[in-house]
Amino acid sequence: MKRILILLCLIITALLTHANIYGNNQAKTTFFSIDLKKNVGSTTWLYIQKGFEEAKTLNANTIIIEMNTYGGEVGFADSIRTKILNSDIPVIVFIDNNAASAGALISIACKKIYMRKGATIGAASVVDQTGQKLPDKYQSYMRATMRATAEAHGKDTIIMGNDTIYKWKRDPLIAEAMVDERTVVENVTDSGKVLTFTTEEAIKHNYCDGMAENIKEVIKSEIGNAEYELVKFKPTTWDDIKGFLLSPIFQSILIMLIIGGIYFELQTPGIGFPLVVAITAALLYFAPLYIDGLAEHWEILLFIIGIILIVLEIFAFPGFGVAGISGIVLVVAGLVLSLIGNIKFNFQPVSGDDFTRATLTVIGGMLFGFGATIYLSNKIGTKGIFKRLALDTTLDNKEGYLGVPLETQNVVGESGIASTVLRPSGKVRIGNKVYDAVSINGAFIEKGTEIKIVKYEAGQVYVEKK
Repeated sequence: MKRILILLCLIITALLTHANIYGNNQAKTTFFSIDLKKNVGSTTWLYIQKGFEEAKTLNANTIIIEMNTYGGEVGFADSIRTKILNSDIPVIVFIDNNAASAGALISIACKKIYMRKGATIGAASVVDQTGQKLPDKYQSYMRATMRATAEAHGKDTIIMGNDTIYKWKRDPLIAEAMVDERTVVENVTDSGKVLTFTTEEAIKHNYCDGMAENIKEVIKSEIGNAEYELVKFKPTTWDDIKGFLLSPIFQSILIMLIIGGIYFELQTPGIGFPLVVAITAALLYFAPLYIDGLAEHWEILLFIIGIILIVLEIFAFPGFGVAGISGIVLVVAGLVLSLIGNIKFNFQPVSGDDFTRATLTVIGGMLFGFGATIYLSNKIGTKGIFKRLALDTTLDNKEGYLGVPLETQNVVGESGIASTVLRPSGKVRIGNKVYDAVSINGAFIEKGTEIKIVKYEAGQVYVEKK
């Protein structure tokens, strides 16, 4: 009798737990869906952040990520992975077709994985923009990240007779094999090939919890025929624009334009096109960060003060000293701090990855900016599209570009008379024209004396007594 009561208590506890996950004392279970059907980057990271906040506001029971991606930026994929693992709301992923590279990392972080028939998951090696594999130090980091993500789901306890076996819910070695072709997993993959699972293979090796053709089938697999409410995250146009502006690549380009614009403006007087470019780039850099709450007034002020100090160092102080160095430090600090979510001087909410990514974005942009500035300085006004950006006209003497009359050089060898006394300079008359002249060797020549023009040099006629 006692055993029966214990068994009933366990059953009731399990039912209450299930009701707490999918019922939450509501008439309907609420599922919140977020589309992740583009390359993983700043825009998808923004979708995830806003989507999770909306799901929390709605008291959603489960978040479903609808995925179809070939991968993307590892840094943003890691941020999404961390967000999922730390979420108070259970997260399910439905792989509509592809979950490659960064998509595989995000999928493994989810509590459950559902895949459409014919879908794939895996191939998570780190590559560059051309598709070439990066050096092993990058692969090593990705291997560890994939293993840690799989390990985060823990182990199942299996009792077989008198033996207790602990088995990973998702084998970390399989996750590593999706990155490194050298990893061998018995009865799964041999060395030499990066692992990618089909739907059937993923189910077989516990990397997929079920097959579904659409999100409705996913929900049915979770709660059966019970009533539910499905809410979809709907990004705005501003979300897409802000996601693009927050891209590290675009932010690096903006930093390049800021640095280049200020440099070229300092080379020319007045307010011109380079300054307009620099101001526009600065607005595009800081505006979305300020609106998003990342960039605060004092961080933008640091940047402005840094620029002022650099200008003062160039125009007011000789050499390069305290003002210039301080200006550079403040500019870098303002740009970096605007990219991270610190609260004034409290950096506890900021992860090391966020700080590293922000620093690399700013330093990389500044280095490329200086490099591009030096390159363009040598190209402007010479050839190509930069030819019209600077005056490159040669003022040729043959075309009359002189500060003195050209006809004077034609009187060399002519004879005339001194119109005034030459002491040693004065005036001489050649025919009907009078010229300024200087006597050779500084000799005095009286008025009316016959003279001969012996040379013309630097706009000056030189004469001697005939």
